[in-house]
Amino acid sequence: MKRTRLILGLGSALLAGAFSFAADLSDAVKPYVTHATKRIVLTHVRVVDGTGNAAVDDRNVTIENGKIAAIAAGADVAAGPDTTVLDLRGKTVLPGLVGMHDHMYYVARPNLDAAGHSEDPLLVPQMTFSAPRLYLANGVTTVRTTGSVEGYADLNLRDLIDAGQLVGPHMDVTAPYLQGKSPLFMQMYQLKDAADARRFVAYWADAGATSFKAYMHITRAELSAAIDEAHKRGLKVTGHLCSVTYTEAIDLGIDDLEHGFMVDTDLATDKQPDDCPLKQSSAFVDHVEPDSAEAKALIGKLVAHKVAVTSTLPVFENALPNRPPLNPRAMDALTTEARTAYLYARNRAATQPAESAERITRLFRRNLALELAFAKAGGLLLAGCDPTGNGGTIPGFADLREIELLVEAGFTPVEAIKVGTLHGAIYLGRDRTIGSVEAGKNADLFVVTGDPSKTIADIAKVEIVFKDGVGYDPSKLLDSVKGRYGQY
Repeated sequence: MKRTRLILGLGSALLAGAFSFAADLSDAVKPYVTHATKRIVLTHVRVVDGTGNAAVDDRNVTIENGKIAAIAAGADVAAGPDTTVLDLRGKTVLPGLVGMHDHMYYVARPNLDAAGHSEDPLLVPQMTFSAPRLYLANGVTTVRTTGSVEGYADLNLRDLIDAGQLVGPHMDVTAPYLQGKSPLFMQMYQLKDAADARRFVAYWADAGATSFKAYMHITRAELSAAIDEAHKRGLKVTGHLCSVTYTEAIDLGIDDLEHGFMVDTDLATDKQPDDCPLKQSSAFVDHVEPDSAEAKALIGKLVAHKVAVTSTLPVFENALPNRPPLNPRAMDALTTEARTAYLYARNRAATQPAESAERITRLFRRNLALELAFAKAGGLLLAGCDPTGNGGTIPGFADLREIELLVEAGFTPVEAIKVGTLHGAIYLGRDRTIGSVEAGKNADLFVVTGDPSKTIADIAKVEIVFKDGVGYDPSKLLDSVKGRYGQY
């Protein structure tokens, strides 16, 4: 009787035995599932496949046993005991987003006031409950955590999600930060030297971490040792750098650089080796134009060494005046304190001095142009958003906003979608299984109302999310975390 009541509670789309395919999902997961038969046919749907190709109208996408079994011309199909048929006229199916800078924590500033002042210490509480649900509700089916604070929590969360015990996306778990001596985050370990960096990488790789991130105060010797140890194990290293410049990091063999070009300290005046010039942390974009010799040289070096760049535009957009506010669904996810922090930040951006507003807008625009130039030169641009609540960067919602901002940068909608899907899969070495809508790949997909290949804002109109062929209800996921992001 318990199983029957659950099936009926999920609506008329589920028939008796609908959970036969998803029988290994726990009772904690099943309330958020809408479609879980062995065969699901998405009929008369528009397909944006994630490869950069033009959208194709009126297609049938068949999902069987968690995989995309076929993509064919649109046709009516009969439902059956093991087959769910969804008529999706006017809707678009896309590959699930691959979020390449997607944390599981929130940045909390004790006793924050309207002027932005707070008391020490700055804290980073884990959002193990709310963040995974927010990602999945917004079509993000795979994430790279890109720096963790509670490494064991992220590892265990990944395993519980994969076992069907908890709701959330697939996770590439980045180990705790590779950070040098720094006063910034008291919850981060501080490396002692290069040997310690090597030991740190070995320890977390053995614990199950699948990627690493270097942070702002790491030294060149520490970064070099970390990269060498990670590469010996077939793992990659990215970095949000400051003490080490982009040029130095490329020469050391880094695989990826975070935050576009906004945190490159090349060209910082009086830059000292292994020192982070915090007041000039955006020196490169502050000094160069996108078509300058310096920009072309750096982009050429990145491409030649096959170093990826991760775009995280939403976290910078929030410092600009007169930008669109969070949509109501994103606001609903915030605690009262998180909402207040967001409104404080938005007001500070709107009322900042004209000179400050002009500078941050100029840096943002230059970074947009540099990211576009990097991609046009053949570089592997990835998409993330640094969702820590900072300024309103909310898991899932900010991932979708990132795609919209790539279009603002000059990418076509289908190009931007490719950056947010297939490019991430390529970097992770998973492009044979995820990242595009192709027969044989995992059925990690999401369905939106409208046509984001023409109107990119439609990408945020998420109706259904499929992960491994199981359909989830975004509204139920969002309802379950209302007022909770910033708490747990």
